[in-house]
Amino acid sequence: MTGKNNILETVGNTPLIRLQRLSEELNTQVWAKLEAANPGHSAKDRIAHYIIAKAEEEGVLSPGGTIIESTSGNTGRSLAMVAALKGYHCVLFTTTKISKEKKAVLEAYGAEVIMCPKDAKPDDPESYYSRARMLHEETCNSIYVNQYYNEANVEAHYHGTGPEIWQQTGGEITHYVCCVGTGGTISGTAKYLKEQKNSLRVLGVDAVGSVLTKFARTGQLDETEIKPYKLEGVGKNIIPSTVLFEYIDEFIQVQDKPSLLQALKLSREEAIMTGPSGGAALEGVFQYREHFGPQDKVVVLLPDHGISYLSKLYNEKWMKKNGFL
Repeated sequence: MTGKNNILETVGNTPLIRLQRLSEELNTQVWAKLEAANPGHSAKDRIAHYIIAKAEEEGVLSPGGTIIESTSGNTGRSLAMVAALKGYHCVLFTTTKISKEKKAVLEAYGAEVIMCPKDAKPDDPESYYSRARMLHEETCNSIYVNQYYNEANVEAHYHGTGPEIWQQTGGEITHYVCCVGTGGTISGTAKYLKEQKNSLRVLGVDAVGSVLTKFARTGQLDETEIKPYKLEGVGKNIIPSTVLFEYIDEFIQVQDKPSLLQALKLSREEAIMTGPSGGAALEGVFQYREHFGPQDKVVVLLPDHGISYLSKLYNEKWMKKNGFL
């Protein structure tokens, strides 16, 4: 038999796909790293698999234990998948910003989902960060994944995503474009790629309303930058230690509407459904278009699948209600 022993053995080795129409439009070569091909439909499968395996090896988590995390959806989905397979209890704290599809998937894997106010500041006792940390302190044999400050978040992509992209491009990649949220995906991948090719340009895509871009440019955490936005999986109102700013050459801030429209355009022109963060990454490529040459090879990471956003991004009524159509 040549099959897999379990679903986790299918994590990684996601395809690299040339975006034909976008490449033609921008007169460069744009390739998409399709993380929706992971079994949990997102790049977060990589960190969930890696972090839990590492916790088991180090004796931090043992059979019958509890996995706890604060998450906007994708990391929770991946952790719930790992927990279901390995028999762990999984408690996920999320915010009211999460789509109903994402919440339903978390519960389908058997995870306990606890909703927290989306506008609560990180140090607020009711924030999803605070409540996750508190439950971990109260629960024996538990792990608080804490993806924002967990070095294994970066390591998973350093050992996985980075080498894959390098091999798939034959080392010819010139630009790597990725959204910045927790920072693990862009940082781990960028670190590996820059070790192979220091001239490679890494472009971090951030949301308007996030604090990351100003912090990258000035070193200041300016809370006046914090404003509401609809994009999911992009930007932060904190500075995660997993964002390795030294490996990100430039930050590009994108707004909700053009990012969401980029995702819709991708589905209708390239037959690839991606989520809002994928649309944001594509908008970052579009904004930076004047810097690309015909011979450049631009790799843009699409973090997840659009199927999780049928009630939002791919719902005409929701899009019109929010002024995006």
